[in-house]
Amino acid sequence: MKRPHPLLVLLLAMPLIAAGFAYREALPGYHYQFPRDHFEHEDFRTEWWYYTGNVTDERGERFGFELVFFREGERHGDENKSAFAVQDLYLAHAALTDAAGKRFVYEERLNRAGPGVAGASYAKTRVWNGNWSAQWDGANQTLDALAERFRFHLQLKPETPFVIQGENGISQKAEGRGRASYYVSFPLLAASGTIQSGGASHTVTGRAWMDHEWFTEQLAPDQVGWDWFSVQLDNRTEFMLFELRRKDGSIDPYSSGTFIDASGAARHLRRDDFSLEPVSYWGKYPIEWHLRVPSLHVDLNCRAIIPDQKLKNYWEGAVNYSGTQTGAGYLEMTGYDGPVKF
Repeated sequence: MKRPHPLLVLLLAMPLIAAGFAYREALPGYHYQFPRDHFEHEDFRTEWWYYTGNVTDERGERFGFELVFFREGERHGDENKSAFAVQDLYLAHAALTDAAGKRFVYEERLNRAGPGVAGASYAKTRVWNGNWSAQWDGANQTLDALAERFRFHLQLKPETPFVIQGENGISQKAEGRGRASYYVSFPLLAASGTIQSGGASHTVTGRAWMDHEWFTEQLAPDQVGWDWFSVQLDNRTEFMLFELRRKDGSIDPYSSGTFIDASGAARHLRRDDFSLEPVSYWGKYPIEWHLRVPSLHVDLNCRAIIPDQKLKNYWEGAVNYSGTQTGAGYLEMTGYDGPVKF
């Protein structure tokens, strides 16, 4: 859900109405407008752009990558026009998994928007935080991340259309008005470019996934976190599946997913359409899972390519799938170190 994913480390729980400014809620009936809706929605409190992917170099060495941009609204309804006024905070995470080296590294940064330090702009067709960026050219997207221990420059090209997740234009996460997000995914992006890590440069190709969500209020008080799966199978079909975990250990009925066939057509999956069962653990985190979608005759084992792919307070990393089909993807697990706060 992401995309799910998540503002874990981000910030604080703040009121929806601050000194006269009210953020909008995610409700059914939204009129999507593209390409405009691929960019900023400052009238919603929270927003993220989530890139993950699996690539290999000429020698077959495998890498997983993650680049995430978060925006958290801090609007207070005042008239401060200074370029340094805090209207939005921007957090970003970049991570690299080196399968052969059994190494996972990540960095994060937090900035306010101006002047020009971080932001998201339809006019510039760009999302950025310092020298980390996603630059759009039509539907193609170029990722750049320069970190102390790694860097990557990757071109992403859609091989199937983007998908609007959920039903009636929203991805409902809990009972009640506005407990939902607007959620758009590019489920199959061809990725190519360069990765530099450990003193070596690698020319890589592979597949990536992109999630974009915006909302103001999403989780219910009894929900502590989620487990989110992107599944890119070698038969050119994809799944997005997530389950929302409650404080009492049960799974919320608003957990859901999507199946995308080889032509790019999407089918919504409700909670009863699939099952996600933990198999083995690394500490608190299940790093091997059993996934079933009986109506589609899908029975998969999901296994992390290395156990330790934990960021500050959530786990997100590259995985392999085997079973009725084979493939790769990403797994995100939140709320294992305490309830997620937005």
